[in-house]
Amino acid sequence: MKYPEILGFSDLLPRLAHFDSIIDVRSPSEYAEDHIPGAINCPVLDDEQRIRVGTIYKQVNSFEAKKIGAALVAKNIAQHIETRFLDKPKDWTPLIYCWRGGNRSGAMSLILAKIGWPVVQLDGGYKNFRSHVNEQLPQFATRFQWRVICGTTGSGKSRLLQTLAQQGAQVLDLEQLAMHRGSVLGNLPSQPQPSQKKFESTIWQTLRHFDPVLPVFVEAESKKVGKLRVPDAIMEEMRKSPCISLSLPAEQRVQLLMGDYAHFIQDIDNLNQQLDCLQSLHGKERIQDWKQMATAGHIRELVRELLEKHYDPAYLRSINKNFLLSSSALMLDQAGIRDEDFLLSANRIFADQASPVKTVQP
Repeated sequence: MKYPEILGFSDLLPRLAHFDSIIDVRSPSEYAEDHIPGAINCPVLDDEQRIRVGTIYKQVNSFEAKKIGAALVAKNIAQHIETRFLDKPKDWTPLIYCWRGGNRSGAMSLILAKIGWPVVQLDGGYKNFRSHVNEQLPQFATRFQWRVICGTTGSGKSRLLQTLAQQGAQVLDLEQLAMHRGSVLGNLPSQPQPSQKKFESTIWQTLRHFDPVLPVFVEAESKKVGKLRVPDAIMEEMRKSPCISLSLPAEQRVQLLMGDYAHFIQDIDNLNQQLDCLQSLHGKERIQDWKQMATAGHIRELVRELLEKHYDPAYLRSINKNFLLSSSALMLDQAGIRDEDFLLSANRIFADQASPVKTVQP
């Protein structure tokens, strides 16, 4: 093949899984913000080089910018061929894309096609992919049968979702995709949240493999998970969908939270900084009391107070207001937090939903 095949994203989507490599030739910062799931980054211009070429374009003229840019692009493509592509066989099939215009991806695609590989170039680049995601997410929202896992903080909703997924159910774990536990103390250590675009791309990637005949289980969330916004159409469908309410005894909830938030126990200064975020709701005096409990190592007592005075009242206000069918939820009173306990709850859900997912004995 002498020239690359050029296709829009909707046209190549049925073939997406059959490409040997998906190559994003944008700069590292563009790639980090978001990219087609599974793509690798082989920039034809890095961030510094893009700035350099852009400055010449604005301050001198386009001709001078193109000369410098072409030299840099040629060097970078040569390096990628030498370090990443020399071992590829003749039938290796790469998909290549850039931002929109096709200049960067066009350069890479043409050279690889001239070598003899069957190259496909994404017409419209990442912007075309992004438009597809924006179009598909509202359609996905109404396509699926949502089942919303409710329950007060520490009741094990995330663990139940994990158990459901392990047993073959369709699960959209928004907190996992957002890298956040969904509360003021929800930041995960050493794991920054993805960009809004990347969050939405991973939701799209998850939902596009699901079967509309089967239910999709999701945790009851507010509109935002940390700094990230749940897509409006999905949020709207979740709020009017059937609910499943999980409950645990108070001491079991405290134990589960102390395990899930062990990083705060190991870093009391960080915990106290996060508690400051609650001052507008609970006042300076109560926050100081909670900080003293944390500093003194009375973590179990602190967790219990946070549940009773902050999380539980907030949850009850939110769930009754926002999830229309919460009052008729399937009630799951779980005695403990062992794997076997969550498996029993999962099997009760499968039985109630009359789901074809096979139940498993604990």
